[in-house]
Amino acid sequence: RFQQVQSMMYDLMEWRSQLLSGTLPKDELKELKQKVTSKIDYGNKILELDLIVRDEDGNILDPDKTSVISLFHAHEKATNKITERIKEEMSKDQPDYASYSRMSSSPTHSLYVFVRNFVCRIGEDAELFMSLYDPQKSTIISENYLVRWGREGFPKEVDMLNNLKVVFTDLGNKDLSRDKIYLVCQIVRVGSMDLKDSKSKKCTHGLRRPFGVAGN
Repeated sequence: RFQQVQSMMYDLMEWRSQLLSGTLPKDELKELKQKVTSKIDYGNKILELDLIVRDEDGNILDPDKTSVISLFHAHEKATNKITERIKEEMSKDQPDYASYSRMSSSPTHSLYVFVRNFVCRIGEDAELFMSLYDPQKSTIISENYLVRWGREGFPKEVDMLNNLKVVFTDLGNKDLSRDKIYLVCQIVRVGSMDLKDSKSKKCTHGLRRPFGVAGN
């Protein structure tokens, strides 16, 4: 059972990284959320935990706003799905070595990044999103690290000065075998719609506008 739960946790961590990357289209995002909730419900069942009923989008049903009949049908539907899944797992003749293979190929590498300074003439506050990027597949392979930079040329959180550090984990042999991996920094300007409108009385504030990108 430990190996079974361990295998599911590896799946959930991988899918979580994909959800937080913000690069999935809407249809794939919805499909992945359903896979996540299905995996969680299955794990709760084999661990003999409470069954959580959800709607078609994977959201937890509120018993105070859902009728008793609807809750019953939701429980029945969820139970049938999980029962079928358990039968499929038990009908496998060969043992499942997925957990062992995942342990042998589990991420063992990390990338440590220390942001010492950011030099870019913007004139307003900025948000820096740093991530790892695979140019061959044109996809981001890590979560974003956010740094909020003030217009004065210092981090918004002064106590974070000289302490802007991040470790990109979940880097396995597959990532090391890529031809190239770039550290990409996306710059988002936070302020008025146009820099020229900064002195206007009608200007808007707090708007997020793409400003630039850098890579290494």
